[in-house]
Amino acid sequence: MHNLLSPPSFDDLLRLLKAWRLWVLSALVGALLGTALYAIAPPPYRAQATVVVDFNLEDAWPQEPDRRLFYYLERETRKLAEVAWADETLSEVAARVGGVSVSELRDGKLHLAQPQEGGWHFLADDADPARAQQLAATWAQVFTERTQEGVLVALELKKLQEGGTCASDAADLESRSLGISPYIQVHASQTADLPVGRRVAMGEYALVGAVTVAALAALGVLFVKREET
Repeated sequence: MHNLLSPPSFDDLLRLLKAWRLWVLSALVGALLGTALYAIAPPPYRAQATVVVDFNLEDAWPQEPDRRLFYYLERETRKLAEVAWADETLSEVAARVGGVSVSELRDGKLHLAQPQEGGWHFLADDADPARAQQLAATWAQVFTERTQEGVLVALELKKLQEGGTCASDAADLESRSLGISPYIQVHASQTADLPVGRRVAMGEYALVGAVTVAALAALGVLFVKREET
């Protein structure tokens, strides 16, 4: 008897190629199973809102080398991502939408897809397409409002520091600051009539089902024949 864990021989591979009809049939069955699963338990809807973020590198570091600019961009991107996921941000989203908790928002309902500069995509998943749109739009709006407020505080703090004013005033502003750059500009570019669709397309379910069942059939051909020899 062959060792089931040994590499396939040339005869095994030849036998596998001759069983191409089984592969085709298995792929068709797998595709049908994947499509049936999609119909029985479809994935949630996903909506996408967009916020444009401009870090204004030319104003923030006009004379600095590219390496310093890259560090600044990376640092401010992380800060804004923290603002998007902050307790205050998500609590406000939950309060405006209603019927959802902060933990639910963090545990799979909301997703952030951001480059460093340009359009930041705020994604929301829900079984109801209208609610998915509401979640995505609200999250983008709250993020924009909090970031704009933080930029205003940062600008005021910058003016105080340059003017050498009272330290107590600066401390008060620092307590309200988000720690972001005063040069950042953000605006919500897409929060109405948001694109929404299933998070995973039916074709992906069919493809995964076809590949999975065909692979199992191929393994069955190899191992069953080996046990018989």
